[in-house]
Parts: sequence; C-alpha cells; structure tokens
Amino acid sequence: MPPGTPEQQHTRTPAAAHDWWRSAVVYQVYIRSFADGNGDGIGDIAGLRDRLPHLVDLGVDALWLNPWYPSPMTDGGYDVSDYRAIDPLFGTLQEAESMMQEAHDLGLKVFLDIVPNHTSDHHHWFREALAAGPDSAARDRYIFRTGRGPGGSLPPNNWRSGFGGPAWERVTEPDGTPGQWYLHLFAPEQPDLNWDNAEVRSEFEDVLRFWFDLGVDGIRIDVAHGLVKEVGLPDLGHSDIERIGMAAEGGHPHWDRDGVHEIFRGWRAVADSYEEPRVFVAEAWMGAPDRLARYVRHDELHMAFNFDYLTAPWRADRLRAAIDTNLVAFGAVGAPGTWVLSNHDMARHVSRYGRPQPDEPVRALSDFLADKSFDLGLGTRRARAAALLTLALPGGAYIYQGEELGLWEIEDLPEELLQDPTWMRSGGTDRGRDGCRVPIPWSGDRPPFGYSPPGAGAEPWLPQPTAWRSLTVEAQRGDETSMLELYRKALQQRRAHPALGDGTMTWDSPAREGVLSFTREPGFRCVVNLSERPIALPAHTEVLLSSAPVRDGCLGTDTAVWLRP
Repeated sequence: MPPGTPEQQHTRTPAAAHDWWRSAVVYQVYIRSFADGNGDGIGDIAGLRDRLPHLVDLGVDALWLNPWYPSPMTDGGYDVSDYRAIDPLFGTLQEAESMMQEAHDLGLKVFLDIVPNHTSDHHHWFREALAAGPDSAARDRYIFRTGRGPGGSLPPNNWRSGFGGPAWERVTEPDGTPGQWYLHLFAPEQPDLNWDNAEVRSEFEDVLRFWFDLGVDGIRIDVAHGLVKEVGLPDLGHSDIERIGMAAEGGHPHWDRDGVHEIFRGWRAVADSYEEPRVFVAEAWMGAPDRLARYVRHDELHMAFNFDYLTAPWRADRLRAAIDTNLVAFGAVGAPGTWVLSNHDMARHVSRYGRPQPDEPVRALSDFLADKSFDLGLGTRRARAAALLTLALPGGAYIYQGEELGLWEIEDLPEELLQDPTWMRSGGTDRGRDGCRVPIPWSGDRPPFGYSPPGAGAEPWLPQPTAWRSLTVEAQRGDETSMLELYRKALQQRRAHPALGDGTMTWDSPAREGVLSFTREPGFRCVVNLSERPIALPAHTEVLLSSAPVRDGCLGTDTAVWLRP
C-alpha cells in the first residue's frame, strides 16, 4: 500500500530494554544560552549543573550539549580548536566530568556534539599545514588545491560556502607569496578536513573513544552528510549551487557521497565495543528520505533528525507527508523516527507557525514574505498542538531549550550584537541564527531573568526581551494553562503510557481534510485539528491531554488532543 493512504500502518521493531534511544526524549542544551553560573554573561557548565533538576522535573531522558570545546567562537563553537578539552568560557574538563556524573545519578543520559567536517583555523593541524607548504603531509589532512587562472589567482572550482560567498580561501605561503587555496564549506575560519586521509579517520575514532571513556552516552554528528568530496572536486551545476545546504538525490560532489557510510560503519564499531553501547544521531540534510535512511542502517548510525518534519509548514497534508515518508523509509531499515520542531540553527517554531503558512518547507523567517506579520497567539496555539503531535509519534524526539517555555524568535536584535557569520558573509542581508539563541529566562520580572546569578556584572551575551517575564520557568511552574506544564504532563504520560515511544501507529480511516488522526496500541489516539473550524471528536472514553480546552465534544482549530478510545 503506498504511503499516505488512510489505512497505512507504520510498524516499528519493538525496542529492547537496552535500546533506550529508540523512545528517548532528548533536551538540547545550547550551553552559551542555558544558564550562566559565574556571572560573565555566558552560559557554562556551572550553570548547567545548577539547572539539571529542571530537566529531571520536565521529564526528559537525556540532554544533548552543543560544542563546549576550545574555540575562537567564529561559528558559536562549531569551529573547534581542540576536540579533547573544554573551552575556559564554559569551565574545565573536571567540571564536565562532574556534570556528567551528576546527570547520570539523576537518570539522564548525556550526548555531545562532534564536528568532523571541519576544524577551526586555530587547530594545531591547520597551523602546521600553513607552515608546511604545498604537497606536505600536514596539508593533506585538509583540502588544499592550486587555483585556476593566471598564477592560480582563481578558486579551484565554483563551490559556494553555506554562509555565503566562495567556499575557497587563498593562503600566503611561508615565503610570503600568494599560494594555494583551501576548502571551507562554511566560514573561512572553518577549513574542511580531508576524509580520504587515514590520519584524519584515526584521529576522530580516538576522539570518540576519549569521550566515551569519560562516560558520554551518545554523539550528535554535525554535517554528517558532508565529510566526503568527489574525486577531482568538479564544478557544481546550476541546480546544485542552489542547494547549498541540502543533498540532492545522489550525485552531489560534496553532499551525501557514498563514502561517508564506510566512515560511519567504523564509528559504529567503536560505539558497539563498549559494554553499554554508545549511540549516534546524525544532522544530515537530504533531498529524499530514502537517502537519509541509509545513514541509520543496522551497522551505521542509530538516529537521524527528520528535518522534513521540522521544516514542514503547519498544514495537515505537508505534516502527514513528512511523517509517512520518514516512517516508511526508516522502517525499511529498522530505525526509529526522530522528531524535532526547533534547534539552534532554525527559527523557533512559535514564530514560524505564527504566520500564514506557505506551501513549501520553511527553514528561516526570511522564507516568509515581508508582509506576513507575526501573530504570537496563533504561533503559541499551534506550537502547543505541535508538541502533542510530536510526542505522540513513534520513535524518539528532541526538545530545543526554551521550547518548553513557548519562547519565540527574537527578530529585532541590534545589528551590532549579531554574531552569526551568516550576517557578515551575506553582507547584512541575512540576520542568521542569533534570534533563536537568546539566553532563556528562569525567574524574576526583568532581564537577565535568573540566567545569571544575582548581582552579576555582565549582561547576557545576547539581550532578552522584557516581554519574556511571563514565560520564565518560575512564572509557568504550577500554572495548568502554561506551555511548561503542558510539556511536563505530556512527557509524564508519554513515559507511563504503553502505547507511546517506539512502536506502531495507524492512521484513522477515512482521512479528513485538515485533520491528522491516528491510533497507537494499546488504547491511544491522537487527533490534531489544523482546519479552519472545530471538529467533532471521535468516540472515546477519556481525554488524556489536550493543547487547549475541549468543549462540547469538539476540538477547536489548531488544537491537539490525546484520547483513550
């Protein structure tokens, strides 16, 4: 039966007790913006340790930390200069070990971020490469090439940076002459590694073992689809140039090359060598779900984010298509779905959903027309419904910090405070991702809202809006109508209900326009009304949870409900 038909059932392999990750809800900690423990305005390990009880109270199973390694912070820590240490901004390695032990004592697993596509230009390997000159073993760890044109003055090919501009930077050789070019698919300060080099492969397997030996339970892999480049580095065709950040359906010269799978099979062997096997989740942007599913085959990675679901507009047909195609593709290889609504690279979904919805995927607020103003009430109502939909789907889910508070994207940060390299590389036309990285509010009625300790001398690294005073953890705790309490109840029920987490789902038949309705056994139904009018609820014995009040047996527009049939 083809995907999308009302009677289709998505079947998942039942998770064994040690396969905790198949059902896990993971909380993403963007450490710079989570909690500031020492008062310098930047989130750190001390602040995270103080706030671990919030994650336990929320009801998540694990936390994922964005990079905390030493870095010049050109790209928010995704330019790593040392993969086996902690940046002093965040603390020390000893503090990191203590935090992980405390998390484990509280029943939380810990994921780290690894950045294997590129290093910082401050990494000792890259400095050695610059000093060693052309044709050296040091340069072979990266992708250096002689330029085209007179005197090699033109880039080696037409590849483009994901942050704007050419993907090549020319170096000055040790003798002072203009020299080779190096590849950087992102910022110039992030030179791409050469994954055809055996030393690079060995180094990263050793890095994995370093953190696994310290007790890390899982790894999120940045740009997992970008490690291998086509031999010869051929020019991009016009259609591929337009797909800077996403793999096409195979054949792209630097996205989703078949060679990445050999690398990840080696990583899986490292993870499986531990008594309690470690796990991986991939950040991999694909043009087709069946290509993404290749990353989560039984001998490769465990999970991969479903970005088709994240970027789907708030439309029943688009969301259903994203759910169906993912579950069919992942089901074919025995992998669980991995659902996500927001992250540190995407505009917060309250702000995406609070506008008239387009037909096409939405990755940034710039995808909307300028005259599509933001309706906070609408965005919040839809975000509440989306939370119940997401947490009812088969598989695991990721929550981005502040999502449980209903935070919206900060769209008016002063230009002089913007730090995302996209802002500068685009010539000031793309504000980048800072708006979703503003420090989250904990308590009080004015900034910094408990993010920094009382009396701290430094302001948060990005300013918080005073309007967040009603969205602090303190303000929402115990308020039965709040976003925080909705998430707490949903996660509590998800953990307790035998139908939720990994398993199966069956769409109700017949499907209704603008409505998503499915059952999961035993004894669970989720209904989401995305239409423009209230709908009658199907027969049920109990309302387990709803994103808005259910009155007279009807479900309002932009509302979701969990039912006991």
